[in-house]
Amino acid sequence: MNRKTFLKQTGLLAAAGMFYPALSHATRISMPKTNDDIGLQLYSVSGLMDADAKGTLQKVAAIGYRNVESASGLKGLYYGYKPKEFSNMVKDLGMTWRSGHVSGVPFTLPMLMKLATNAKDSAQIKKYAPMIERMPKGANLQDNAQQLADEAAEGGLEYLVCAAIPTKTMDDVKIAVDVFSKAGEACKKAGVQFVFHNHSFEFVPINGVLPYDYIMANTDKDLVKSELDLGWATVAGHNPVDIFKKYHGRIPLWHVKDMDKTTKEPTEIGSGYVDFKPIFDASHKSGMKYFFVEQDEPPKPMENVTNDYNNLKKVLS
Repeated sequence: MNRKTFLKQTGLLAAAGMFYPALSHATRISMPKTNDDIGLQLYSVSGLMDADAKGTLQKVAAIGYRNVESASGLKGLYYGYKPKEFSNMVKDLGMTWRSGHVSGVPFTLPMLMKLATNAKDSAQIKKYAPMIERMPKGANLQDNAQQLADEAAEGGLEYLVCAAIPTKTMDDVKIAVDVFSKAGEACKKAGVQFVFHNHSFEFVPINGVLPYDYIMANTDKDLVKSELDLGWATVAGHNPVDIFKKYHGRIPLWHVKDMDKTTKEPTEIGSGYVDFKPIFDASHKSGMKYFFVEQDEPPKPMENVTNDYNNLKKVLS
């Protein structure tokens, strides 16, 4: 190819990228090293991790997942291992431990039931009682931020994530802002990025103010970032793409979660009503680095996360 032809062809490619930026970016996202970018939030297989962490991770790797995000289990945050031990085990299986979920405050079931304002809230809290009970009572960001940040660094994590924190009242939200700000400082000291994960509550207005917006507006954009749960945001009536535009570059992590149209509960990817294609096409607005499949309390965990993986591959192809 001569210089004139080369310049002509590369110029056309550049122009195509200029006029079709979404298509150009979608192509980069759609074919990430033969889908090596697909991650799994291990809460999706939490019972199996409690019973046999290594054996479960072997099966997760065999499905094709290459990134994992940890969650607390009956044996603690690292499934009975030290952070570096767990990281090495994941690495030996050909995967990478990218991020870990920890509690924001010391959650207890009675505390959450007190926050419930109606029968539906109470039923939701009872449904997730197993997750609440698994949260280590002695390790939380309110009391142990630097310890958790240092352990994340020891495990080689890029992100430390607040899994959940009450946001039902403005007093709750202001506590969250304080906890997140201190956690962000602790993580910066340890060389880790702090991120918070949402449920639907963060998108329910309190006196006309969304807790999510209040948290984002009252924390440092460099110290506190967001892991957007696409499913819970959608259920709350918010388009993830609009959130990306509003907080451009501040949402490096996603939970890829589909939701049943009738029950508004998590279901297998492809079985619900979340439209993932335009969300992935707008990933550059989010600043997304990693995304993790999550299906809360699935009935057949390994079968379900296998179907999630295969169905997501179709979306990305």
